Amino acid sequence: MSDTLPISIDVNGETVESLVAPRITLADFLRQELELTGTHLGCEMGVCGACLVLLDGKPVHACLMFAVQADGCAVETVEGLTRRGVIADLQKAFHERNALQCGFCTPGMLISAHGMLSERRTLSREEIRDALSGNYCRCTGYEAIVDAIESTARSRTTKAAEEA
Repeated sequence: MSDTLPISIDVNGETVESLVAPRITLADFLRQELELTGTHLGCEMGVCGACLVLLDGKPVHACLMFAVQADGCAVETVEGLTRRGVIADLQKAFHERNALQCGFCTPGMLISAHGMLSERRTLSREEIRDALSGNYCRCTGYEAIVDAIESTARSRTTKAAEEA
């Protein structure tokens, strides 16, 4: 039996082929093998949200997945979203609202926010808080984060209406 398995994953729009240990997590693979360090490791139990990535467009906890489970899938990290420019307005709002603080939780928060804003443009503060319930932040107290997401949602709705 081999100590490694071949995988092919589309990571941030580029095909990555590698041999991996069967039990290496997707988070560790992204951080250690691909040096995509925006995927943070916090609790390593899937409750803090620091390790969130998009797997085939849906937010998943990369600490709970083995890299081999992502074989044949598309993975997008916060670095990929940033490179594509799809969260530039969200990042700007986080900065303007002081929703960053230490920044450890920020990549996971941005992934969660991008996921919720991709599904719906109009969100109440309660819906935003509920969608963020899987993300921990020990610095900001969430109000600034909710403000940033709410203002981005409002801005995107206004922009979409103007373009229609």
